[in-house]
Amino acid sequence: MSRLYLVPDRKDMERMCALAAEYGCAYEYNDFFMPKVMDDPERQKEIIEDYRRCRRKGPGSEVPLDVFSEDTMHGAFLDVTVHSDDPLIRNISTLRIRQSMETAQGMGLKGVVFHTGRLAGFRAADYLKNWRDRNEAFFRELAGQYPAQQIYMENMFDEAPDILAGLAERMRDVKNFGICLDYAHAMLSKCPGREWIETLAPYIRHMHINDNDLQNDLHLAVGAGKLDWQEFDSLVRQYRIEAPVLVEVNGYEAQKESLQYMKKHGICPMERERKK
Repeated sequence: MSRLYLVPDRKDMERMCALAAEYGCAYEYNDFFMPKVMDDPERQKEIIEDYRRCRRKGPGSEVPLDVFSEDTMHGAFLDVTVHSDDPLIRNISTLRIRQSMETAQGMGLKGVVFHTGRLAGFRAADYLKNWRDRNEAFFRELAGQYPAQQIYMENMFDEAPDILAGLAERMRDVKNFGICLDYAHAMLSKCPGREWIETLAPYIRHMHINDNDLQNDLHLAVGAGKLDWQEFDSLVRQYRIEAPVLVEVNGYEAQKESLQYMKKHGICPMERERKK
């Protein structure tokens, strides 16, 4: 079974650790992508030490997990535009991404998630070529500089999977680069879920899931919105995607609700109950 991930809540870590242990979850940290944190080393140290004190146990084991070793984090994404024609914007964007990678490397994290940063729906040929070429050049170099960390590129409000798939295909030889499919984001597009998963399946290394009303990015508990989770489960199993899955909702209650729904309905990566 693929690994499940949760977004930890530092203010509720006793319950968070218990929930993570019950379902064998690792963590994906959302604490380090805001500029005010990225530019405050002391604040970063404080956050890291808070998490370091929360020793989780491995699934079905009393042995503590190695701190951070299977965890991931969300990297900088606000206003980050690696492909910009403006060199000043491009320079600060690459700086923010490198800061994220330095944090991940310092913590010993498994991987970092970044966004495509594309203007959704804007498909001018020169723009798309710049996006592809500049992202490939930058992330190819970055992956070589941080070989111990996986780099995942996530679809944000992209209107279709083809452009992201094109970049992933060009970078297929880069072992620590892959796609993070955010299924909730994908379902806000007019492109069917089957097309998203079928197109990106060879490149998916990580996934994000949460629910919404098919209109807005609400980050509801899984099962609390309008997404068809049976379809999601069927597609993931059909295309044999074995990537880790982050339940990207905030707070213990929404995470517990999501996990219980997934377990009850056998939503991947939960195992389906065998018929008697």
